[in-house]
Amino acid sequence: MSDWDGLPTPRRYWSIAAVWLALTMAVLDASIANVALPAIARDLRADPAEAIWIVNAYQLAIVVALLPLAALGEIITYRRVFQAGLLLFVVASAGCTFARSLPMLAAARAIQGLGAAGVMSVNGAVVRYTYPHRLLGRGVGLNALVISIAAVIGPSIASAILAVGSWPWLFAVNLPVGAVAMAVAWYALPESPRGGHRFDGVSAVLNVLAFGLVVIGVDLITRGSGAAVWLGGLVLAGGVLSGVILVRRSFSRPRPMVPIDLLRSRTFSLTVTSSIASFAAQALAFVSLPFLFQQVLHRSQVETGLLITPWPIAVGIAAPLSGHLADRYPAAVLSGFGLVALSGGLALLALLSPHAPMLDVMWRMALCGLGFGFFQAPNNRTLLTSAPMERSGAAAGMLATARLSGQTMGATLTAILFHAAPGSPGLSLVSRRSSPQAAR
Repeated sequence: MSDWDGLPTPRRYWSIAAVWLALTMAVLDASIANVALPAIARDLRADPAEAIWIVNAYQLAIVVALLPLAALGEIITYRRVFQAGLLLFVVASAGCTFARSLPMLAAARAIQGLGAAGVMSVNGAVVRYTYPHRLLGRGVGLNALVISIAAVIGPSIASAILAVGSWPWLFAVNLPVGAVAMAVAWYALPESPRGGHRFDGVSAVLNVLAFGLVVIGVDLITRGSGAAVWLGGLVLAGGVLSGVILVRRSFSRPRPMVPIDLLRSRTFSLTVTSSIASFAAQALAFVSLPFLFQQVLHRSQVETGLLITPWPIAVGIAAPLSGHLADRYPAAVLSGFGLVALSGGLALLALLSPHAPMLDVMWRMALCGLGFGFFQAPNNRTLLTSAPMERSGAAAGMLATARLSGQTMGATLTAILFHAAPGSPGLSLVSRRSSPQAAR
């Protein structure tokens, strides 16, 4: 008898399959869009700087919608938000396929991002209701494995499709896969209790303003000059003010959109903070390392891809293992080991010789991936289980928000450092590489 015999019904297996399919599409769609940007800009006769919004619109929609959709899931059930998000994602994929101008494609990508947010915002809660408690760590680890595999194969799939067809096919592949995922999700996703409270529309608006204005403001500051920097500062200030009002409003709500009630828990707040920091470190590395490899180590683009690959592969190996161990051993020990390995790997990369052989680089990248993967599953399991079952949506929303916030912070910090460092690579090139989705 295996551990999986503890799952009471076959529907749970199908629920796991639905989650994996949805996550795979969301991750793949981020990476394939990055690879296809030059082809899309050329075909639509768009300026490369404007084409960046094909990526940014998707990312920004996810960021602003995560917490409101997680709160909505507590009210109308996580199953319905997940299903609606998946449906919206597939419909928007059709819109991307038939878009014939940059504004149309960017708008379809924004809608697609809202659909992806519906999946991501409640994914943790769905997993918690799908797996028995004693197997939750394994479930979180397996999700990390799926995301890691999708991140690794995404650029290769995009390149293969572009080799035989035009860029609309990159989005068209979502239609049959999405149809299967929707059918499985409709049949198998678990039900959750409905909340008796009402959706807080004012907090949702403040949340959109806070995250949206902060992201746009930081982008203007790091990529602009002169008047653009001043405008970015004003936009950023508006976002910060909206965030302060949102947090103050949250203190008086019984189930706030920003889960102040959960953040009062030392365990919950520490896991959120450490998650943000780890994803910021990963994003900083993923954005800056290609420049190190190509401009300092003088490696080609193909060699750069090979040098980066050990990191996500190691994550895919380490995350399921640490998730399995997290169901038996203290998460603090496992996560602590992961952070030490990640920090050590980054330090060793910083000490690389300009003449370092490829193997010397690859094992250091693998050490970083091992540490990152070993940290994530136990930490995420602790974050989810430190919240009451009725607040699983808020915990899942914070988990996804921590990930994207960390990626944004890391990418932005890289752009700022490159801009400030004498002789650094051009900021415009950094900005093209610094979307949080590219840093997965």
